[in-house]
Amino acid sequence: MADPLFINDLISQILRGHLRIPSFQRGFVWDADRVAHLMDSIYKGYPFGSLLFWRTRTALQTERQLGPFELPDNDPDYPIDYILDGQQRATSIFGVFQNALTPSEGEDHSWTQIYYDLQAPLDAQDSQFLFLAENEVDSNCHFPLSILFNPPAYRQFLRTMDDSIADTVDRLYQRFTTASIPVQTFSTDDRAAVAIVFERINRLGVELDTLQLLSAWSWSEEFDLQEQFSTLANELAPYGFDDVGSDTDLLLRCCAAIISENASPKTIIDLSGVEVRARFAEVRAGILGAIDFLRTSFKAYSTKVLPYATAIIPLSVFFATTRDQSTHPDSTQQSTLKRWLWRTFFTRRYSKRLEQLNQDVREIRKLRDGAPNNLGEFEHSIDASFFTKSTFNVRNTNARTHILMLASASPLDFISGEEIALNSVLRECNKKEFHHIYPKALLKEQNIDDKTINSIANFCILARASNNRISDSQPSKYRALMPEDSETVTSIMNHALCPADIFHDDFNRFLTERCDLLVRTAQQLMA
Repeated sequence: MADPLFINDLISQILRGHLRIPSFQRGFVWDADRVAHLMDSIYKGYPFGSLLFWRTRTALQTERQLGPFELPDNDPDYPIDYILDGQQRATSIFGVFQNALTPSEGEDHSWTQIYYDLQAPLDAQDSQFLFLAENEVDSNCHFPLSILFNPPAYRQFLRTMDDSIADTVDRLYQRFTTASIPVQTFSTDDRAAVAIVFERINRLGVELDTLQLLSAWSWSEEFDLQEQFSTLANELAPYGFDDVGSDTDLLLRCCAAIISENASPKTIIDLSGVEVRARFAEVRAGILGAIDFLRTSFKAYSTKVLPYATAIIPLSVFFATTRDQSTHPDSTQQSTLKRWLWRTFFTRRYSKRLEQLNQDVREIRKLRDGAPNNLGEFEHSIDASFFTKSTFNVRNTNARTHILMLASASPLDFISGEEIALNSVLRECNKKEFHHIYPKALLKEQNIDDKTINSIANFCILARASNNRISDSQPSKYRALMPEDSETVTSIMNHALCPADIFHDDFNRFLTERCDLLVRTAQQLMA
């Protein structure tokens, strides 16, 4: 624990450039009422929190202003204290009491106009401090805190005040000039340690923004990682993967996997900013190649149907390239990649340990380089319970795997017999695009439980218009809406991964026959 700071010391250190705000901190967000509440806590001697400083001799390449104030340069021979915790409090105290810096043009600094109400009764709960616009100030009862540390202005103001309030103003002056701010300081040039500390102190508040941390490490005049990711997000949006473009954690893990063969948080923080800049074109190619593969080989037209977005991480390693042309897997590589992904999805591999993902990163690089590899060589058994025990919900991993398996069979519309336009259906991923093969109303009459009724085994892909026409009809009824030709109907059922005859209205028979078919299909995809 470092020695506490008096308010005047805090102002002095900021004005000398010794206290600064790292760029990975969020900006100043407090409103005037909260600033006034802080002043009341300081005045009454209530605890108001400590400041945490990170001391380093290596200045960051990007920094924030302190609220609306642009900070003076620091003496390069003097260590810098970056505020890791307590930025809102430090900015409030500095903004209210300092008189040396002019706010940057266009920056809102109205919140600095905090006054002490000389006529308010002293109360432990209610605040004596308030924010006032200039036209609301009554000089006979509102004392401006901005002059408290400005001796000439303070003395001039006292000369205009009635002697009856002298004791009140003296008490105000004494409280603020003697108030001490608790400070903790830790010194390190280990940026991983800084990231860990920042994450821990913000765990109950704002999550650690690793992108902002790495952006601070890697920034140059020609390269801004946040801008690069923003551009990449715009490129991905038309393909239904805008969620990936905004998932900075996923994109950073792709960077780490491509550069260091490891997608752990510590590896991200340890990345060399120079190397991130130098290899970003390779990273970009890897991510775009991975998404193109998922779209073309798995008909995954949006993240809404992707069981694990983290599958993009090892895939991006395979497709990362420095060549002008993208990487294209040969037939053996294509088969291996598809088998590995199906096994990963059906076994929920990435719901387990991070090491399994890192293992796949290493093996997929070997596959790309033509070396012997064990990609996908893990236990991958499956039985009917996968389809009967999982409720259909597009946020459910097993349901998403089921949707992709149905998509792989190129489903046909039950009524027209035409191929369903999966690109639009799976991008929307609305519940109206999926259909209970045996309707809920029928199964409720048979006292079938809700979980079985809504199991993924009872769902198929169906275009919205046909779904509306079939509605709650049982199979024997909606058969009349389908083509008369039995061969066409059999083809429709085959493409829906359904038994050829579902129109007997015997749900238990249907469930057994369909699960057998779904299990065989899954085994073929994983074989």
